[in-house]
Amino acid sequence: MSKRVLIVSNAVHKFLFRPHWHWMPHLEGVETRIVNLPSNPPLPDLDAFTHVILTGSEASILQRRPWFRQETQLIRGAVDRGIPVLGSCFGHQMLVHALSGPDFLRRCRVPEVGWADVEMIRPDPLFDGLPNPWRTFVYHFDEVADPPLPWERLGRTERCATHVLRYGDHPVWGLQAHPEISSRKAKILMRATLLLGRRPARHIVHALRNVPPRNDVADRIVARFLDQPSGRR
Repeated sequence: MSKRVLIVSNAVHKFLFRPHWHWMPHLEGVETRIVNLPSNPPLPDLDAFTHVILTGSEASILQRRPWFRQETQLIRGAVDRGIPVLGSCFGHQMLVHALSGPDFLRRCRVPEVGWADVEMIRPDPLFDGLPNPWRTFVYHFDEVADPPLPWERLGRTERCATHVLRYGDHPVWGLQAHPEISSRKAKILMRATLLLGRRPARHIVHALRNVPPRNDVADRIVARFLDQPSGRR
């Protein structure tokens, strides 16, 4: 069966912020459809897709919005069908919101802005072959905290204990980081954030002084994600 990926864009201002753009280079040659749930479209037929990716967002997971209900329905439907799901940043948090509830989400004590080393504390096929730790772009102010079973913590950073999650033995993963965003695009994003007067400026300035030459783990993560079979358990 050919792979068909549904990218769930969580962009609130979809003409200014297009998180699916960062995923598309890693899905070259794969049939892909984008749906922007904050725009309140009809939910797509999940039976038409083999994999689902949930993007980041300008929204806070702690400030509930009407479209959260739609995304919860979509996530639960995908898990019920055995469709592999990968969530990044807000998408990672939304997975926990949808499958375990809002009690396991909180504001970061210290936001992560820039680059961080993700230490894998459990093996998982999605991350086989990556260095341990692996360095990647991070930009978040909310986080997952103490998720219940069947969630398993796979990776952490110095400031965030729950950076990589898997939902038991289901093909469902959450990444707090943004491995899909290259170093070049991350610099552009942070500079634009500074121009817009967004905070925390001091964290952004520090991050811009310490940009690694490459952020190249996404291709390997996405390739292993697409290798996961899709089907009802």
